[in-house]
Amino acid sequence: MDSAYLYRVKQQFILGAYNALIAMPLPDPNSPDYISTLLYQARAHIALDDPASALKILPGDSENVAFKAVSALARFIEADEASDKEAALEELRDLSVEIESDDIDGTEKDKALFRVLAGTAFARAGETEEALETLGSETEDLEAVAVIVQIYLSIHRPDLAKKEFERSKRWAEDDLLLQLIESTICLVTGSDSYSDPLSFYSEQIGNPSLSSPRLLTSRGVTRVLRGEVDAAKSDLEESLQQQQDAETLAAFVVATGLSPSKMTDANELWTKFASEHASHPFVTDMTEKDALFTESVTKYTVPTLPVLA
Repeated sequence: MDSAYLYRVKQQFILGAYNALIAMPLPDPNSPDYISTLLYQARAHIALDDPASALKILPGDSENVAFKAVSALARFIEADEASDKEAALEELRDLSVEIESDDIDGTEKDKALFRVLAGTAFARAGETEEALETLGSETEDLEAVAVIVQIYLSIHRPDLAKKEFERSKRWAEDDLLLQLIESTICLVTGSDSYSDPLSFYSEQIGNPSLSSPRLLTSRGVTRVLRGEVDAAKSDLEESLQQQQDAETLAAFVVATGLSPSKMTDANELWTKFASEHASHPFVTDMTEKDALFTESVTKYTVPTLPVLA
């Protein structure tokens, strides 16, 4: 069982309180919580799109498979060149084979974390089948299940995401991550008017010991989907005051565009967002749809209306 300190660290990570987690003091190096805390802090840096800071705090000479996995994921995300990204993926592929042996440096917990991180890297690289194979179809690691669910939702298979969630309920404790997985599925499927994710995010936001702009963003998105635009904008504005990230900015552009009186503001926000986050899925999707529309228009000729005498 995790100590109270490590439970707090894990809670901060799961709920997206990354800055608060990074600010937590590390335990003594001889503490059994030291390695786990350091790994969570490195992963928090990666989640904040700051892989360089993750690499700075990781021991460069460690043979531990979990440290190697976090380092490889950080280098994959940090890399600009395709060859550098592929080199990081190849390292993870080699380690995927090595962890099956008894000679690898790491506990079973470290190996489970390796699979989560390697699966995350493969998924981000678009290698969906490889990611799912690495994570394991019968895994009983809840973090792996969370990534599997995200992958299924990203390829528009909420049916498989639900199936994976129901399978995990047979062996997983009713903990925070399980609730988050359920809320994420409901957010995509829209079941019960998004009441489950709204309740979950509101409950966690109300926790006085937790400060997570990611939760505010999640509730803001939920409220957009429920048609509660003003309340959504309030959540998103509060989130942006704490942390400027692409996901929240994208949601704020959408919420502003849903306010009829704010179309000028929405257009200005969109132009700024598209120029600063050209590779964001929201921008690439809109660009593709705009190109398809333009192409379709050229295929049709609007007939001239007859002039009435």
